[in-house]
Amino acid sequence: MSSSDNSKTLPLREIPGGYGLPFFGPIADRYDFFYNQGADEFFRSRKEKYKSSVFRCNMPPGPFMAKNPKVVVLLDSVSFPILFDVSKVEKRDVFAGTYMSSTKFTGGHRVLSFLDPSEPKHATIKGLFIQTLAKLHDRFVPLFSSISDDMFAQIEDEVGKKGESNYNDINDVKSFEFLFRLYCNDVKPSDTKLGTGAAKLVTTWVLPQVAPVTSLGLKWLPGFIEDLFLHTFPIPFFLVKSHYDKIYHAFLNNLGPLLDDAENLGLKRDEACHNFIFFVCFNAYAAFKFFLPELMNYIGSAGAALHRQLAEEIRGAVELEGGKITVNALNNMPLTESAIWEALRIEPPVRYQFAVAKEDITIQTYDASYLVKKGETMLGYQPFATKDPKVFENPDKYIPDRFVGEGKKLIEYVYWSNGRGTDIPTANDKQCLGRNMIILLSKLHLAEFFLRYDTFTVEVSQYLSSSIVKFKSLSKASSSST
Repeated sequence: MSSSDNSKTLPLREIPGGYGLPFFGPIADRYDFFYNQGADEFFRSRKEKYKSSVFRCNMPPGPFMAKNPKVVVLLDSVSFPILFDVSKVEKRDVFAGTYMSSTKFTGGHRVLSFLDPSEPKHATIKGLFIQTLAKLHDRFVPLFSSISDDMFAQIEDEVGKKGESNYNDINDVKSFEFLFRLYCNDVKPSDTKLGTGAAKLVTTWVLPQVAPVTSLGLKWLPGFIEDLFLHTFPIPFFLVKSHYDKIYHAFLNNLGPLLDDAENLGLKRDEACHNFIFFVCFNAYAAFKFFLPELMNYIGSAGAALHRQLAEEIRGAVELEGGKITVNALNNMPLTESAIWEALRIEPPVRYQFAVAKEDITIQTYDASYLVKKGETMLGYQPFATKDPKVFENPDKYIPDRFVGEGKKLIEYVYWSNGRGTDIPTANDKQCLGRNMIILLSKLHLAEFFLRYDTFTVEVSQYLSSSIVKFKSLSKASSSST
């Protein structure tokens, strides 16, 4: 049994909560989670009921799809990091939680996200990705900037002609174009069999894999109908097979040297290709698809005063670099970076972290210790851990300068990347490889934006637990720096 030093001085409590009747208990929790309460209220109500940030419940989808829906929930910043300690927990096949989609979606392979670091291929594949990101690093800024020119021109044109522009739709297309060109020798997806609808093609492949743990959020659709089609039986792969075949051949024909690197490490080209597809189309693209709209939502809603501060900081940093956006300029934007970390804190791209105890583990919260038995699955709900009021003042409020100056120390407690905010990914852990790229490119995105515009307004709606952002107005900078 393992335990922390502090746990010796804290009372050992029985983990409260339970799983209800077999078969029916998981269904009842699933209806609460998706339809009766929603995720936040589901966890909050149980936390209040049991007077504990650690408790037992069932996690969707439940019968027929989950091998074991029973989880121990962790909701505070003290207990949460046990999920990162791969010496004590296992991450095998829990990437999406209690449900794992068929490996048919990934060419018959268990790709990196589903591998535990103890499995031999984990270090090889993650090492390949670390090597690849280092090789491509110098292309991030120029490629992203060139794509931004088209992106903002399109947004500006739509606002001028229609009075609004759907940021999500344009961001989807341009984010995937950036990622595909980055990894595939600067070939545009529209020049392959993916065509101009590449982003939608990829989204269609992703959705069946996440549908069992997602709700459409359509108020007009009765819950039992959605539940029948999304959460009762897996969506079969054959429905998207033709889409995935196009994705696979587009990557196989254009990854080129990266697949040569994989072969040099002992991986077969086919397996490496499927891993690159999942990394690019699921891990990286999904992060850009869901996080950048959230970022623009929070910054847009914060108002003109913040916009003025960001514009002044960004333009000043770029001016010192001779009017060019460089990595050094991006590293000298503390408010811009803080505004990004604050959005990641409130709306992390990945909300759930799962792990299975390798041994009996004594975990602790602020006021008690709890024994998690070997083989039990733990679930951390990140939006609660990163809004822990004992760590963050006014935790539910977006405070863009929260991480400036001394506040930068709090980045440690922003767990969005399956690790502490200050941790650096390695081949032997499960921290997100895109951690640094998301921060860098989010800063670049804001830099490109505020070199063009002084302020802007947005209209926001919700769909699939995500923000749909429409630009309603754009105030152009008096003198463009682009």
